[in-house]
Amino acid sequence: MKRPEFNGEMLRDMFYMGAALLEHNKAAIDAMNVFPVPDGDTGTNMSMTMQRAVAEIRACESDSAEDIAAAASLGALKGARGNSGVILSQIFRGFSQALKGKGDLVTAKILADAMSSGTEAAYKAVMRPKEGTMLTVSRVMAEHAQKAASARNADVYEVLDAMLKGGDEALKQTPELLPVLKEAGVLDSGGTGLLTIYRGFMMAADGEEPEDIDLEGIGGAVSSESSDYSDNDSIIASTDVNDIKFGYCSEMFIIHIHEDVTEEDIDHFRDKLCRLGDSVVVVHDNGIIKVHAHSNAPGKVIQFALCLGEIDKLKVDNMREQNRQITEKRKREEKEQAVVAVSVGEGLDNDFKELGVSYIISGGQTMNPSIDVISQAITKVNARNVFVLPNNSNIILAAEQAAAISDRNVIVLPTKTVMQGIAAMTGFNNEFSVEENRASMAESFGRIVSGAVTYAVRNTSYDGQAINEGDVIGLMDNNIVTVSRSIKDCTLDLVKRMVEASPDCGFISVYHGKDASEEDAAALMEELENLYPDMDFMERAGDQPLYYYYISVE
Repeated sequence: MKRPEFNGEMLRDMFYMGAALLEHNKAAIDAMNVFPVPDGDTGTNMSMTMQRAVAEIRACESDSAEDIAAAASLGALKGARGNSGVILSQIFRGFSQALKGKGDLVTAKILADAMSSGTEAAYKAVMRPKEGTMLTVSRVMAEHAQKAASARNADVYEVLDAMLKGGDEALKQTPELLPVLKEAGVLDSGGTGLLTIYRGFMMAADGEEPEDIDLEGIGGAVSSESSDYSDNDSIIASTDVNDIKFGYCSEMFIIHIHEDVTEEDIDHFRDKLCRLGDSVVVVHDNGIIKVHAHSNAPGKVIQFALCLGEIDKLKVDNMREQNRQITEKRKREEKEQAVVAVSVGEGLDNDFKELGVSYIISGGQTMNPSIDVISQAITKVNARNVFVLPNNSNIILAAEQAAAISDRNVIVLPTKTVMQGIAAMTGFNNEFSVEENRASMAESFGRIVSGAVTYAVRNTSYDGQAINEGDVIGLMDNNIVTVSRSIKDCTLDLVKRMVEASPDCGFISVYHGKDASEEDAAALMEELENLYPDMDFMERAGDQPLYYYYISVE
């Protein structure tokens, strides 16, 4: 269905959905922050900025797209927090400027121009813009929007779709453009937040409501490295307080600007702040100047600001003291032992946590985490001794390299499957010594036979057996041992071989994946119980992708 344009009511819904989606994902975006000073969390800052924009939109009585955009711009400026929030407010400012005089409707061309205008305003607001940030993501999205809008009979839906595709591409490239991101093994958090907002725009265009948001479906797009246990303290505490060049973060509004103040005066004010420090953002809109700067002379920042008008909402933070407090807090809370595990699937994640895992790295067969990602996880658990469960043969080497460069005592247990990892955790006890846990966990996963049921993605042959694309294949300890066209038949044959390989076994565990229904899993378990009446069984939802079943026999 063609959508040549949308109106102000739709734009209002887009902002609402963008804010809702960002709010749901702010913790994941917070966990992506890698910068060494405690200057706020990107997800929280951007979400609070969006919430203020939404509040202004709600107060707007007009349904004109022009007025809705203006309200979002004003609200974002008032509520902007930190660099990411200020930049977001400027994107909305430029967006609003492009809609001035355009009335109620937004066409494909107007939307593309608004994206370009927003990007230009954001780049101008930052004195030393860096590529690999949310600025890059905004610019690439705008470029894709313009290209889509230039096509014959282009509609706004096509422009939105092109924007998101461009944003995804740009976000994936941010680590290549900004070394600090590559070092930490994450994508740019600001760019992720911005892309999340525009994903919300698309959801609104598709007719979804904020309460319809499926967090499981969208969480991976936000951050594959997020966890309930992750925070920024590990990165902050790893920076020596003496490495913080400019120790004070000053934020304020300048209101009731003097009548004789010109744009040249504001530019001169911005130049002065740049000479005093860094992270300078000075933006002027609707009679208000928003100021953010790091310096060692906050008094001078205030003094210079007073030359332009009155100061409101002044906040000065001592970042060195924040660093000391976070470092001391981490030292107080440092644990003796912790476990990091690679996992994929909500059910498996929950079981790992219940068994004592402190940090889950989302990854697995098609998402092997890097050395940097594992290193960050080791640091984040804040323990003197850290056990790492790779749970995949292709991740063990990366885990060992991460252990080699860590300043902690890292013990990599070479678990090659998720089921070996689960088994290893049954041997973990916080009351044990490190060596006792090492031995107990190794013994626990060493006594099981692990299996998995999945499908072939291409034609091949293995051990003399032809395998066709789409065949169901059963793996025992990562070796293909059975092939079938039936999931049930393949699984039954696999379990038979696993039991034969472990003649003294008495317990079978099964985790069904996303592509295996609860009904099918229940039917399978009933048949297995009939086949092996002397066995004990456990069946749970693992929610893993790609694999119908994970199985262990012990």
